[in-house]
Amino acid sequence: TNDGRALVVNGTRRMLFSGEMHYTRSTPEMWPKLIANARKGGLDVIQTYVFWNVHEPVQGQYNFEGRYDLVKFIREIQAQGLYVSLRIGPFIEAEWKYGGFPFWLHDVPNITFRTDNEPFKQHMQRFVTQIVSMMKQEGLYYPQGGPIIISQVENEYQMVEPAFGSGGPRYVRWAAEMAVGLQTGVPWMMCKQNDAPDPIINTCNGLICGETFVGPNSPSKPALWTENWTTRYPIYGNDTKLRSTEDIAFAVALFIARKKGSFVSYYMYHGGTNFGRFASSYVTTSYYDGAPLDEYGKYFKESQGMLEGFTYNSN
Repeated sequence: TNDGRALVVNGTRRMLFSGEMHYTRSTPEMWPKLIANARKGGLDVIQTYVFWNVHEPVQGQYNFEGRYDLVKFIREIQAQGLYVSLRIGPFIEAEWKYGGFPFWLHDVPNITFRTDNEPFKQHMQRFVTQIVSMMKQEGLYYPQGGPIIISQVENEYQMVEPAFGSGGPRYVRWAAEMAVGLQTGVPWMMCKQNDAPDPIINTCNGLICGETFVGPNSPSKPALWTENWTTRYPIYGNDTKLRSTEDIAFAVALFIARKKGSFVSYYMYHGGTNFGRFASSYVTTSYYDGAPLDEYGKYFKESQGMLEGFTYNSN
C-alpha cells in the first residue's frame, strides 16, 4: 500500500531504488545476469513496461513466448529477491514503434486513441484486464506472495491531454477508475499526470525532479520518481549524450531532500537492443547504451571506460 510518505511493504515504509529494464529488449538467457547485476548495483525494484504490440500483433492472437515471456521475466526478478513495478500503459512511448499500440488498432472503426472514445476504451480495458488477470492467475501481486508492488496505467498523458479538449480529463478519470476497479491489491500510478485522480499516485519523469516535480497532488500520496534519465537514447546522426554519475547522484539527493522522495527509478538501468523493427523512427538499434549496464549487460565503465560525454547541468 502507500501513505503520504512512501510505498508501504509488509507494513513498513520503504525507501526504494529501482531500475528500468525491458524484457523485450534482451533475451531470456540474459535475464538472470542482468537482474543479478542490478541487485549488485543496489536496486530493490525492477521496473518494466508491458508491450501490447508484441503480445497481440494480430487482434485476438497472443504471444507470451521467448523474449515476450512476461511471467518468466517477473518470476526471475522474484527469484533474485527484488520487487517489480509494472507499467501496463498500454500506451508506453518508450521510443517503441507506435508507442506500443498494435497496428491493427488503427483500423478499428470510429476509433480515436487516448481519449473518451468508446472503441478505444473497450480495447484498452480488454488488454489491461488481460494482463492483470494473468498476473493474478500466476500469483504475482504482492498480496498473493508475488513481487509486484505497484502498477502504472497510461503514460505521460498530460503532455497531450489539452489536444483532446473535454475528452482528455474524462479519459483520465475513466482510466483511473478502470484500473482501480481491477482490484490488484497494490497501488496504481500515472507518470507526468498532475491531476491523477485519487487514489492514483501522480509521479515525475525527468532529469531533475527535485526541481521540476510539482509534488503529490494529495497528502495521502508519496513522491515517486518513475524515470530518472541516466543518459539519452541515441538517434541516428546525433552525438551520444551521456550523463555523469555525479549529476545523477546529486539529482537523487535533491529529490529526496526537497520533495521528500522515497522512490527513484533509473531509466534506463539496462537499455538493451531494439530487435527487428520495433524502434521508433530514427532511434538506433542499441537503446540507452550509456546506461549503468550497457547493451550486452556489462557494467558501462567495464565495457567502454569512463567516457567524457554530455553532462546535464541543473543551472
